[in-house]
Amino acid sequence: MAEQDYDLIIIGAGPGGYVAAIRASQLGFRVAVVEKRETLGGVCLNEGCIPSKALLDSSELFALACDRFPVHGIVIDPPRLDLDALLRRKDDVVKKNTEGIAYLFKKNGIAWINGAARLAGRGADGNHQVQVTPLAVGEGSSAATVTLGAPKVVLATGSEAAALPDIPFDGTVVVSAREALCFDQLPEHLVVAGAGFIGLEMGSVWRRLGSRVTVMEMLPQILPTMDRQAADTIQRSLRKQGIQFKLETRITGLRRIGHKAIVQFNSGAGGEEIDCDRLLVAVGRKPLTAGLGLDEAGITLDGRGRVVVDDDYQTSVAGIHAIGDLVSGPMLAHKASEEGVVCVERMAGQKSVVEYEYIPGVVYTWPEGACVGQTEEQLKAAAIPYNAGRFNFAALGRARCMDEIEGFVKILAHADTDRVLGVHIVGPRASDLIAEAVSVMSFGGTARDIALTCHAHPTLTEAMKEAALDVHKEAIHA
Repeated sequence: MAEQDYDLIIIGAGPGGYVAAIRASQLGFRVAVVEKRETLGGVCLNEGCIPSKALLDSSELFALACDRFPVHGIVIDPPRLDLDALLRRKDDVVKKNTEGIAYLFKKNGIAWINGAARLAGRGADGNHQVQVTPLAVGEGSSAATVTLGAPKVVLATGSEAAALPDIPFDGTVVVSAREALCFDQLPEHLVVAGAGFIGLEMGSVWRRLGSRVTVMEMLPQILPTMDRQAADTIQRSLRKQGIQFKLETRITGLRRIGHKAIVQFNSGAGGEEIDCDRLLVAVGRKPLTAGLGLDEAGITLDGRGRVVVDDDYQTSVAGIHAIGDLVSGPMLAHKASEEGVVCVERMAGQKSVVEYEYIPGVVYTWPEGACVGQTEEQLKAAAIPYNAGRFNFAALGRARCMDEIEGFVKILAHADTDRVLGVHIVGPRASDLIAEAVSVMSFGGTARDIALTCHAHPTLTEAMKEAALDVHKEAIHA
């Protein structure tokens, strides 16, 4: 018998783990969550989604004050950056969010155990055992190792930043997004390795605040999973903001010079070098499985180190499940949360599913980019007949009032059925606008359905209606 028994043990308290815990408690499970950090919320709340958006919002306000207030008739002295205050605000946003999760745990009667978890086989009662070694003194922590037992275990430990070959992270010059969220001074020159969501967002933050930023990407375009037209539009906008791009470029090495570095790279014309204060490596993430005892437990991994699961998110070991960044699919917080809910609901006998084809993706640059479904490139490659409708924000009254006229909404619909196959948005609040597209596609809706829906005027959502009308070349304001 374990020292403490539950119905379900969840390892990891990120967006997958903590959401799964709350839903499981609602379903009547006695739940324990083991988390290494002294705070809940995982990478997302502590050093990812939430702090990066706090910095993005603050840096956007700073950029507006520097460059665009006079257009609105607001005359101020040149604004000055108080980086310490900006970072304190970011930390306060994080603190309030993590405290909110702790409150929800108490409200739902979820046991929170601070420590490092490791699978420890089965007990005499047949339950899975999880050994927890304390790492810090905090709520739920203890002085000695404890063993928990439950018939069901969910692995939700998330992922960590991947390093460049032969260029390890050092936390000062070669950094991940974690360190880039709390630079103690403005970098004179920040080189970003990787033109994906994280690299572009963090590059945007420090460019707006005054740093020189150079983005290096191995591929010929930024945001390689995004619709090409949308990605190209975002790149042009970021270039106008002062971000420099070196595409089809491979970083080959790095030389340290005091507190700075020389980045060595090759863009097809031989070896070159560029100096910088910091090298932010944002080339991807890898599942965080070290120390969990997966090999000893007999849990199967695929060739990329991800945990192999079935439709119930069960691993090769009965009763042990895995979700989020540990398993196949996009490494997105909302994907992990959906999987957490569906995983525990299926444990309870419900037939829930995650509709993976309708998981939206968002890059929080400014303008923002958001997408769901298939791109034009994918439809062409699959020889799927489609019609495309597009509407530019420059033709939208509310966007003009906001002085936010960059970008567009593009809707791709099946040529025969008119069913919406993909929606791609570049523009103000694209992250919010994409929700309408997700809803319509989840219900099998058509471009005509969107076109016939009354959208309030003047709003940004009217761009969605006009793009839907344009699928059949009926747009009113194009």
